Amino acid sequence: MLQPYYQDKKPEAGCDEAGRGCLAGSVFAAAVILPKKFSHPLLNDSKQVTEANRNILRQVIEEKALAFAVAQVDHEEIDRINILKASFKAMHLALDKLTKKPGLLLIDGNRFVPYHKIPHQCIIHGDALYRSIAAASILAKTYRDEYMLQLHEEFPQYGWDKNKGYGTAVHRKAIIEHGPCVYHRKSFTLIPPQLDLF
Repeated sequence: MLQPYYQDKKPEAGCDEAGRGCLAGSVFAAAVILPKKFSHPLLNDSKQVTEANRNILRQVIEEKALAFAVAQVDHEEIDRINILKASFKAMHLALDKLTKKPGLLLIDGNRFVPYHKIPHQCIIHGDALYRSIAAASILAKTYRDEYMLQLHEEFPQYGWDKNKGYGTAVHRKAIIEHGPCVYHRKSFTLIPPQLDLF
């Protein structure tokens, strides 16, 4: 059962990212401020929600949220500054775009770079605990999936319509056969050193 909020004195923005562990494409992050009484029976950590239900939830969240924003940091910057810093930067960029200022940030995970002077709370598995973080996880995931479908049109050989850039056997096999493309993260280990991959 998702909690409606961490505290009830200040407006809270839930923040989460998607695509941190992928081999290709941008990392996306979302920030969402929900009404205190918001609830939806389908809302959960995006990894526990079907693609069809994520798309339903995205529409509901965008209609009902007091404020929401999504941002991305591309593969080139990920390679330049590293994926952890890129994830934090994407969250900061999403927070920059919010039309309402939060009084507290709820961050999915165990680390965060402070954003201006707004207090934050890091919550491990927060997307399965708090509604605003779950909502942010839904937006980050659906926006990133949409983006990877666009990249799939350009490079269909990697199967990004199915794997969304994650290091599945199909994706890694395609990298072996075709080599990496412009969207691959060069700082990542694209092919594991073991030989018994397939």
